[in-house]
Amino acid sequence: MSSASSANRMHRPSGETPRVEDATDTHFLQAAAHLTPRETVTPLDTDQAMRIFDAQLASRHLDLAARWMQAQGRGYYTIGSAGHEGNAAVAAALRPTDPALLHYRSGAFYLARAAQIAGHDGIRDVLLGVAAAASEPMSHGRHKVFGHPDLAILPQTSTIASHLPRAVGVAFAIERAKKLKVHSPWPTDAIAVCSLGDASANHSTAVGAINAAAHASFQGLPMPLLLVCEDNGIGISVPTPQGWIAATYGDRAGLRYFSADGCDLSETLAVTQDAGAWVRRHRAPAFLHLRTVRLMGHAGSDVEAAYRTPAAIQADLARDPLLATAQLLVDHLVLTAADVVRTYEAKRAEVIAVAAQVLDEKPLVSRAEVVAPLLPGPPERVDRLAIQPPSNEARHKAFGDRLPEDEGPLTLAQSINRALADVLAGYPEAVVFGEDVGHKGGVYGVTRGLAKKAGRARVFDTLLDEQSVLGLALGGAVTGLLPIPEVEYLAYLHNAEDQLRGEAASLAFFSDRQCLNPMVLRVASYGYQKGFGGHFHNDSSVAVLRDIPGIVIASPARPADAAAMLRSCVAAAKTDGRVCVFLEPIARYHTRDLHQDGDNGWLDPYAAPSDWVAAHVPLGRGRTYGQGKDLTIVTFANGLYLSLRAAQRLERDGIHARVLDVRWLAPLPVEDLLREARVTGKVLVVDETRSTGGVSEGVITALVESGFDGEVARVASADSYVPLGDAAELVLVSQDDIERAARTLIRD
Repeated sequence: MSSASSANRMHRPSGETPRVEDATDTHFLQAAAHLTPRETVTPLDTDQAMRIFDAQLASRHLDLAARWMQAQGRGYYTIGSAGHEGNAAVAAALRPTDPALLHYRSGAFYLARAAQIAGHDGIRDVLLGVAAAASEPMSHGRHKVFGHPDLAILPQTSTIASHLPRAVGVAFAIERAKKLKVHSPWPTDAIAVCSLGDASANHSTAVGAINAAAHASFQGLPMPLLLVCEDNGIGISVPTPQGWIAATYGDRAGLRYFSADGCDLSETLAVTQDAGAWVRRHRAPAFLHLRTVRLMGHAGSDVEAAYRTPAAIQADLARDPLLATAQLLVDHLVLTAADVVRTYEAKRAEVIAVAAQVLDEKPLVSRAEVVAPLLPGPPERVDRLAIQPPSNEARHKAFGDRLPEDEGPLTLAQSINRALADVLAGYPEAVVFGEDVGHKGGVYGVTRGLAKKAGRARVFDTLLDEQSVLGLALGGAVTGLLPIPEVEYLAYLHNAEDQLRGEAASLAFFSDRQCLNPMVLRVASYGYQKGFGGHFHNDSSVAVLRDIPGIVIASPARPADAAAMLRSCVAAAKTDGRVCVFLEPIARYHTRDLHQDGDNGWLDPYAAPSDWVAAHVPLGRGRTYGQGKDLTIVTFANGLYLSLRAAQRLERDGIHARVLDVRWLAPLPVEDLLREARVTGKVLVVDETRSTGGVSEGVITALVESGFDGEVARVASADSYVPLGDAAELVLVSQDDIERAARTLIRD
């Protein structure tokens, strides 16, 4: 509890339930005590209204209990839902099997949904999260989340609007899984529901996601998504212009608009029922605008009086949704004013009793416990699946009479293409998509022909928005699909990298692996393109990927490795729920020769299924070329091409080098690295990424931490963007750079 907040002081008279003094709490009790029935003709399902009121009361007291727990030194999250309790009616109006991705003020929704499923104690769930207790059922103490697999609620942390692209993906995938006859955890007539705030509706992530949903609907693609904007008129301390949400989303092509007073239970329930039924019937997106208020400030440390007038605060208190529901129940003679106060205080006692219990719950106590969800499962499972080919029937259906192993040596692009076709043949749930991947077959032809082989429901184009591409993958992954999205260039991934960091990689962590989003993201990567480039098409910024916990980063260079590594990534996604990023060196897509024109030294045959065991590339294992005893060159991607050429030149000068292609940037092949380094005692790391933040930093650190005591040097690209034309060669690692560094290391 913030010492700066005078509105939230601890108070506990002898023998009474402990409480936190709060203006919202005081106002409710004073106003509720004077409620009297009004003449009403509004019909009301009183049993349902009482259930909703119970969830609303519990949500309010959870907010108060969280601040009380903070004062005890065992509460770690005080962003509350006070003023938004109308979202309990949203849960009541929908089905408990409709997948939900919730805003951090949707506490009453969570409680109402939990009450719909026998055996679930939503109050305890939330308080265990506030206490960061290891027994909390979703994240197991890693974060306070609204989420539970039994409740069809996917866990979300408080990253602003980052869950919306996934919500769009879930809605899309519900229909696509049905079309492909793929098993999904959601019913075939389910709709996805996603709540957000008015301030986060302005975030580029939300704007892009809503645009993607409307874009799909405009084309007639099914998109059963209900977006619920809980509009309280303020984002932390910054007001939302009055009327902005309605003006922005009230007349949007491809998006049906509904509006309700979120403080009025009857209206919210009726309008949500209409909106949900419309989405379910039309399989199209709708925007439900709930006008709410924010009570008790942004969080426990927030002092509203510093930026809001007393009149504004009082106006919100007068619209308290709990008071409005209480008045409705009094109007229908379900409760008296005294009953309302007694019910409110009884719920306070119930919630605070649970809060007192969870204070003693054990938190996570070791690093191993914290990071456990990020660790890989048994590698044997991945290895077994990676070498398991599709049936002969499926392969012949995909390839016809000319199987890829009968084609002769292939380029990198051709090898990836054939491997994708094999994956599509072997996994009916696999889908390949991205900008230009369908009709055109990719900017570089890597996916050419796949849509014809597998069908346009499985290989398709998306709108030009990387954030939406990844959101589609994330939603598809939790809905039964095996997504293989493509981002056209590594530089474009940076537009959307938080979908990897904040959503994809974190899901296993914040759900303790109860929710997973298996996917293989293909990215055309790195530099060295000739005649076409500039920094958007020649980018080697992989540091942001290497910083994401738990993901697999594959970086194949050779055609044969690419096919085998793609199969390993798919197997890791399928068996272990891993998020894999597959970095493909653009400049090597169509390379045929290695040392001289016509030598076909960069082509490889495609392995027949009977040879997949021998061709298998396990995660985190490198590949060594040559048996030189003088020098070990460690590299990857384009660096392998350059290093093999340099090694041949060095051989002529009597310097015998071996070249280790690490192949995996995460996990790094530390065992192979150390073995090959110790053979020669001299290591040259060739890193086409930048000097600062590049892969070589991780390689050298791994050598040092493993106790390697030999000599180490590196060559890396400059800390620079890649310019256009021949000037690119001034900042990228060259073959001459490698040769000079090797000779210097040998002389020293």
